[in-house]
Amino acid sequence: MERKIGDLTVSIDRDLCIGSGNCVKIAPEVFVLDETSTTAFRDGELSCDRDRLIEACRVCPTNALRCVDDTGNTLAPEEG
Repeated sequence: MERKIGDLTVSIDRDLCIGSGNCVKIAPEVFVLDETSTTAFRDGELSCDRDRLIEACRVCPTNALRCVDDTGNTLAPEEG
């Protein structure tokens, strides 16, 4: 599952998601927990502050969220 939000491409690996909800707490206008308690994108046009969106992807405990900029740089999860 992948969406373009501003200059970022965000993808959700629903197989890795454990439904912690960290991303929803930081960027509720983008992410929601669905009926299976798995992260999904909200319906409709998505908009979010860039730094907050990156942070929402970084706080995922299982690295189920990936955030890439227009040049192909992975901003989350952080390598390390």
